[in-house]
Amino acid sequence: MLKLIERLGPIDESAANDTLTLPFELRIRGRLKAESDSGKALGLFLDRGPVLRDGDGLKAEDGTVIRVCAAIEPVVTARVTPGLPLARLAYHLGNRHVQLALGEDEKGGWVRFPPDHVLEELAGLLGARLERHDDTFDPEPGAYQQLGHAHAHDHVYHDREAPEAAHEHHHDHDHDHTHGH
Repeated sequence: MLKLIERLGPIDESAANDTLTLPFELRIRGRLKAESDSGKALGLFLDRGPVLRDGDGLKAEDGTVIRVCAAIEPVVTARVTPGLPLARLAYHLGNRHVQLALGEDEKGGWVRFPPDHVLEELAGLLGARLERHDDTFDPEPGAYQQLGHAHAHDHVYHDREAPEAAHEHHHDHDHDHTHGH
């Protein structure tokens, strides 16, 4: 089994020796036994946290590079008028703490999510036209995931007695900020 141990981030197709196509529910895992698209046995032994994105590279112990591909899976794409209605749709769906993909194409902006009758009903109530189909699901990573797990905060204290109190400190979190509901 080829042991994949390092995340490389987005890579070009030509940089990969093979590909690994996974649905979203498996791209959230850091430990996984899988089979590459060419049939090689793979084991993922990755740090916990970041979701594997479509186009990300993984490096094996022997230097082999595998490119992750998002699988085609059932999704619902909700479309509504651009501007405030689209922002409102994204806000209310996101307020349900679910993973959402956001995008636009020749038909306009859209919000995509896995099939869920409650979310579909809410999107319909907000005026969205729903399209149930098969496509990739590569949701927004979220602000905390984009920043990583060590969040830096600058604090400036305006204290006449201790102006030297301005400092920077970091908060390391041993938990993730995703909410799997």
